[in-house]
Amino acid sequence: MSKLLLLVALCAHYSQVSCIDLPTNYEYFTSDGIQSGLSADQSYFVLNGKTITIFSGTFHYFRVHPDYWRDRLRKMRAAGLNTIETYVPWNLHEPYSGVYDFGAGGSDFEKFLDVERFLKLAQEEDLFVLLRPGPYICAEWEFGGLPSWLLGVPDLKLRTNDPVYLEYVNRYFERLFSIIAPLQFPRGGPIIALQVENEYGNTWNNDRDYLRSLATIFREKGITELLYTSDPILNVGDQGALPGELLITANFNADAAENLDKLNALQVNKPTMTMEYWSGWFDHYTEDHFANLVPVEKYQSVLEDILAYPSSINIYIFVGSTNWGFTNGAGDSTYGLDNSGLQPSATSYDYDGPITEQGQLTLKFNATAELIEKYNSVKTRLPEATQTPLPVKFEDIKLEEQILLSELIDDYPSKIKSDKILPMEKLPINDGSGQSFGYVVYRKTNLDLKANSVLEITGYVRDHVLVLLNGKLVNSLLSRVDDLDGFGYWRLENSSILLSSEALRDATLDLVVENNGRNNFGVLSQYQQFKGLIDDVSVDKEVINDWEIIPLEFKRAWNQQLTGWHRIESRDSVPALYRAVFQATEPLRDTYINVQDWRKGIVIINGFVLGRIFAVGPQQALYLPAGLLQTGENELIIFEHFSAPEYLKFSAEPLFGYGTFIEE
Repeated sequence: MSKLLLLVALCAHYSQVSCIDLPTNYEYFTSDGIQSGLSADQSYFVLNGKTITIFSGTFHYFRVHPDYWRDRLRKMRAAGLNTIETYVPWNLHEPYSGVYDFGAGGSDFEKFLDVERFLKLAQEEDLFVLLRPGPYICAEWEFGGLPSWLLGVPDLKLRTNDPVYLEYVNRYFERLFSIIAPLQFPRGGPIIALQVENEYGNTWNNDRDYLRSLATIFREKGITELLYTSDPILNVGDQGALPGELLITANFNADAAENLDKLNALQVNKPTMTMEYWSGWFDHYTEDHFANLVPVEKYQSVLEDILAYPSSINIYIFVGSTNWGFTNGAGDSTYGLDNSGLQPSATSYDYDGPITEQGQLTLKFNATAELIEKYNSVKTRLPEATQTPLPVKFEDIKLEEQILLSELIDDYPSKIKSDKILPMEKLPINDGSGQSFGYVVYRKTNLDLKANSVLEITGYVRDHVLVLLNGKLVNSLLSRVDDLDGFGYWRLENSSILLSSEALRDATLDLVVENNGRNNFGVLSQYQQFKGLIDDVSVDKEVINDWEIIPLEFKRAWNQQLTGWHRIESRDSVPALYRAVFQATEPLRDTYINVQDWRKGIVIINGFVLGRIFAVGPQQALYLPAGLLQTGENELIIFEHFSAPEYLKFSAEPLFGYGTFIEE
């Protein structure tokens, strides 16, 4: 925390003009009423007849507990921003086909999804909004925000002009735009522009008809404000854009002049807009967190190059945040040819931005405020920025209760009978929408095994498999990064493992497969990504059929009703759920769950899946905001794939490392 500074009230920067005498952002741009929205019909932006330079920052409402929405928005305004930008995740707002949640839909993410409230809060905090509704958003978010149930629709072609795909997009936008269209600036709301799709140039598909179809849907649904696209234009040019029809904007984190020169060469006499200036970077599972940090000096230098160009700007990410539960996305270095190149992202989306995941102000916040004050000729009233209270560290808790994974599977009430292996997305559950998140179990009973029988999984595991034989773990423990090249993980093709050195009769085989995150970025082939198992499984070269399939989705209601907790029988080489209870008193404070002594699994707080454990990855503590706690008793459940420590520990700060768990 020594590098975190309190920002001095920005009013002190204004010579001979007291802050209270300045207009608000909205007062300045609407003092004579509202006649028009944002215009890009000249080489600079005009909002309601007044020239505007957009100073924006990214804040993903669905990644921040709603108790903190106003706090983060106010801090953004205190930095001098006049605008915020956010994506809208289709997969959370329509979790099952035709079932919606915009803050009152009853899903596990319900409280995170009141997008109307969020947008109105932004306006209350004197900020305009750039909205990026997708349908695809990337965002290092699970499946790029696309709902996984689309994969169960036969022959559907994602992110193309396929009429079946566009029919689903149209249906979703009908609901979404009924909420956001009334919140456009000319109608008295905060939204001044909307993005069509997202970095479509990275698909290399160059389907301009698709982009036109989306733009038509926007207009038909009542969107009248400025529409734009964004791409890393030095790499893809304008192939993800509609030159002359939609404003083109640029994404980058270096070489500002080169990028912006290219942008202005692609479109003449249009405003220059940096839609994503990357303030830092995110972590994949096996990356070195510290290698992804961007020094404040570099951040500040490029930021000034952008503002001095001059260019409007959106700083991505401004507010650090969290991939709750199973919502992290993944990269794919093989372009969808197989699963060996999967690169799951970590739970933390702190991003090394101006505001941390826990809400602290950083040196980048100060640098941003100073530069905006320098380059913004429109002086408006700003609030004072204050630090978020520091996290607390609860006492260690001795773990005394568990449920074995095998017991959980045995007691699961409704097993699916299937002759063949089925991926998550094709399971007949959730009213035909399949399974989006969590784990799926493939059980085969009454197996007669010879001595030294070998299990073989054809193709690639998608993405991590635990093999249980009569309830006992067959896999080796996760101990180091190199283990990911072996059996049980996504990198190995046609993997095999010895089941038992002894002959067994009437054995029960369970294959427990974890979805570690669907691909969120790349060419179109990378979006046909099913999870679980999709190829044959055999024992001693004989293909197994007639499975029982159990979807372990770890939904809140199910988690809160778990029964059968008992004294811990074993902590070593046994997949199990562990339960701990602790007391929290008012005022509730943020904390972190220290997972340094765990290997792989998930953490659940009061029924809500908080995030993932991955011992050989960069993240060694999971952020737990006060809003997920309750006064009095709180329940923590940890699902550990391998071996559990004796105590559950907390931390008062984030913990990062790389490959920190080494088997003794």
